[in-house]
Amino acid sequence: MKLDILALAAHPDDVELSCAGTLVKAVSMGKKAGIVDFTQGELGTRGTPEIRMQEAQASAKIMGLSARENLGFRDGFFTNDEAHQLEVIKMIRKYRPEIVLANAISDRHSDHGRASELAREACFLAGLTMIKTEHEGQKQEAWRPKTVYHYIQSIPHDPDIIVDVSSAWSTKLAAIKAFKSQFHDPESKEPATYISSPEFLNMIEARGIHYGHEIGVKYGEGFTVERTPGVSSIFDLV
Repeated sequence: MKLDILALAAHPDDVELSCAGTLVKAVSMGKKAGIVDFTQGELGTRGTPEIRMQEAQASAKIMGLSARENLGFRDGFFTNDEAHQLEVIKMIRKYRPEIVLANAISDRHSDHGRASELAREACFLAGLTMIKTEHEGQKQEAWRPKTVYHYIQSIPHDPDIIVDVSSAWSTKLAAIKAFKSQFHDPESKEPATYISSPEFLNMIEARGIHYGHEIGVKYGEGFTVERTPGVSSIFDLV
């Protein structure tokens, strides 16, 4: 299955919090979107890996994704090395996306910056024909996405581009709330964490409003780039 846009993430719920609106809007435009999570978030204080997997699939259904996979890397300990790069390359070649969305280049959680580097390097290497990979017994052809955008996570960054996600915001919130074990629930008996407070979700809302205000809409999602995007016409930026 070829996807138009593929989001790569260190943990289940990274995408939901950062760029779910962009994926939902793409789906509403008839595009095919998917997510590949690197880990099961097994070091998280609340919930279990099994619960996180169920929540991830529930969220994928809410967003209308065509695919969601988990690579089972070690939460907190995966590295940007050949073995991990090859597994990500296989996913890029399997889904052949035009656009890849990746973790923040730097962030509060060390996994995020490391996942960002892993995604960026795998996207480049996936286009090299001399790197041989197989998936489910089939040889894969080289494929390089046209561009990689990095979504913004806990630490605020000045975005290079902002996507109007006003029409997708309510669906984004529903996708976030699918991760019931992780976010604010007054009935929960589990320990409080950085992301389980109501203030954390208020921050997500406020950031969406802030980025939206920058481009004159209700809600926005920001992205940074390491390579300057190119357009064929200045009017493509309007």
